[in-house]
Amino acid sequence: MSIPLWAWAALVAAIGAMAALDLVAVGRGGRTVGLREAAVWSVIWVAVGLGFALVLWPWLGADAAGEYLSGYLVERSLSIDNVFVFALLFGYFAVPRALQGRALLWGILMALVLRAGVIAGGAALLDTLTFAVYAFGAFLVLTGLNLARHRSSGLHPEESRLLRLVRRVVPTSEGYEGTRLLVRRGGRWVATPLLVALLAIATADVVFAVDSIPAIFAVTRVAFLVFAANAFALLGMRALYFLLADAMSRFVHLQAGLAAILVLVGVKMLLADVWHPPTWIPLLAIAAILAVAIFTSLRATRPGARAQLSGGGRSTSTGHGAC
Repeated sequence: MSIPLWAWAALVAAIGAMAALDLVAVGRGGRTVGLREAAVWSVIWVAVGLGFALVLWPWLGADAAGEYLSGYLVERSLSIDNVFVFALLFGYFAVPRALQGRALLWGILMALVLRAGVIAGGAALLDTLTFAVYAFGAFLVLTGLNLARHRSSGLHPEESRLLRLVRRVVPTSEGYEGTRLLVRRGGRWVATPLLVALLAIATADVVFAVDSIPAIFAVTRVAFLVFAANAFALLGMRALYFLLADAMSRFVHLQAGLAAILVLVGVKMLLADVWHPPTWIPLLAIAAILAVAIFTSLRATRPGARAQLSGGGRSTSTGHGAC
């Protein structure tokens, strides 16, 4: 499927405009984002992401719209676990609540640029090496099985080579300087901790996207659709963070759901030469798995059930998977 250059330009311009709107509208003035505001904007961004399929349908056809929706659901479901990672990073860097929104947006935009490079490389690899599809599929299945069997040990920012390198090469100020990323000290520019946290968000997102990008290639090989699904899924991450950061412990079955999604798309990729299901089948399967994981998690952690779990010695912490 050939996508004209003007369509790429229009998509990038639209994403840029919506990111600017997000920066201005959500938590404007450096104020803390409340639960109600986060919920409203989360609904808006999900509606925008799903609504893009209505643009694709008359233009590229129902199959392309369905592939985009499947990819969007994959990215959106896997991005939920990123909320835990972001919360951990903000705690490690002691980022003030009022600055977290700005750090999230710029970090996510940087991550999107990095993801674009990964997507371009993945598309080229699949086009030139026929066996790459099987490697991607096997990787997803193994990742899903590993995620189902073991809980992640967690992200340790202090072990990040990139952050150690940044602090070694770039002088860093002692404290935060409002929303500034660089300040002058003694006649030279030094980075603020906010810049280091922003870089941590961007790199962590790309590291945890190692499985999500192959996963979306399992539902569509069109780079335009892959990038669009990633962009629209990431757009709502800021509002999603403020909505879910304090409630992640309730999603006790999310890891199992994400594992099932990874195995599903991995098997689909492995069987690409012999199994060609209609676009709506993987779309419904992904949506159903995600809905069941969220519903059963909320049911299991409602006040009465949570007391029973605590009494039985079972943990309600989700940790985080590879996303």
